[in-house]
Amino acid sequence: MWATFPEEEFFMSERKKYALVGCGSRSNMFYSAICKDYKDSTELVALCDLNPARMEVVNQDLAEWGMEPLPMYTPDRFEEMIEKHGVKGVVVTTMDRTHHDFISRAMKAGCDVISEKPMTTDVAKAKVIYDTIEETGKSLRVTFNYRYAPRNTRVKELIKEGVIGDVKSVHFEWLLDTKHGADYFRRWHRDKYNSGGLMVHKSTHHFDLVNWWLDSQPKKVYASGKLAFYGRENAEQRGMTKFYDYSDHPNAEDCPFALKAKDNDRLQRMYIDASVHDGYRRDMSVFSHGISIEDDMSVIVDYNSGATMTYHLTAYSPWEGYRVMFNGTKGRLEYETIEKSYVSGDKEDANQASVRDAEDFTIEEPTTIRVFPLFAKPYQVRVQEAKGGHGGGDVRLLNDIFLGSESDPLGHAADHTDGLESILTGVAANRSMSNGGPVQIRDLKSEME
Repeated sequence: MWATFPEEEFFMSERKKYALVGCGSRSNMFYSAICKDYKDSTELVALCDLNPARMEVVNQDLAEWGMEPLPMYTPDRFEEMIEKHGVKGVVVTTMDRTHHDFISRAMKAGCDVISEKPMTTDVAKAKVIYDTIEETGKSLRVTFNYRYAPRNTRVKELIKEGVIGDVKSVHFEWLLDTKHGADYFRRWHRDKYNSGGLMVHKSTHHFDLVNWWLDSQPKKVYASGKLAFYGRENAEQRGMTKFYDYSDHPNAEDCPFALKAKDNDRLQRMYIDASVHDGYRRDMSVFSHGISIEDDMSVIVDYNSGATMTYHLTAYSPWEGYRVMFNGTKGRLEYETIEKSYVSGDKEDANQASVRDAEDFTIEEPTTIRVFPLFAKPYQVRVQEAKGGHGGGDVRLLNDIFLGSESDPLGHAADHTDGLESILTGVAANRSMSNGGPVQIRDLKSEME
């Protein structure tokens, strides 16, 4: 019987079948991994997106890799796609506010789910996800790639080893530069309805790291934030007089903040040409009207462990990276990384490379970890040099998701509970900025009961 089947055909029949919903810039890491790096155990069988042009971009990539084009479906045919192609896993890389819908629909159709961060944007949508998991028993992996970066893992190890004792306070500063940071103000993220603002969309990474480093959860949050740099009014106050809505306007020609999508074939095909189908342009001016998110935010978080964090995010910095200081009962740990900035969707940016490119380059992101023990000499901790995007986290995350791990002593893998705890700090921060007072996390969780 075995001899009647070609070995390759039999092996392919054993591969887990995935569908991808959301074919924007963040999808590339996942579909390239499934189709190339993990093709022995995984198979991408279908695409789903509102915009056919973006699905065509994915199929053009597949053609370059010698693969046949995949069938394309609109969201109203999502369940049909899953049933017709025997899909067992769905990768969700859609706009943040729609994550909960596709996660829930995929699970009800019998699939496990891999979702981009943030898991969702508010507690009502988180309740939908929680209720569906309870109803179906299906699993959700939230892709917190920063956990997997060797430099972040080293910090986790040091804290777990007790080198600074019990952590009592954390100061965390994250800087987005005027290349990467500005990009959130050009596209759909600029509308808080879509993204939850940077407190949810971007800071979910950072809040998750602190939850993971401290092995604790947020208890109370107070925040203050504003749109301090981007936006029409701020630009006018600084004396700017030439305005535009999109980067193809003559006034954008000499603007260093304009996204010159016409000079980037991939961005042109994926977003500018594709706009005829849905009207969406990702090259809006960062100094135009309609921005409802903040670019400068301060947060104070109390944790169940007794630690307190002061956090600040700036989205218009001249350099990109982060500094984290931990104060403990046995000393202090100082951690700094200068990151390589990138524009999402630009295939030439090294930071966007997937595991398939990991051996082709090394991202130069200077990192230092220093420990200052009480009553002893300070010392610097060796940090492993990593290849691949997000400090080497992308490669390790993908390996864990698609190959699995025999052991995970540090708890790198994140599920829906981690996804919830990470967004709760951001959701609470948004509420605090709105009402001017502190927000108790237990009050947010009570809304899910």
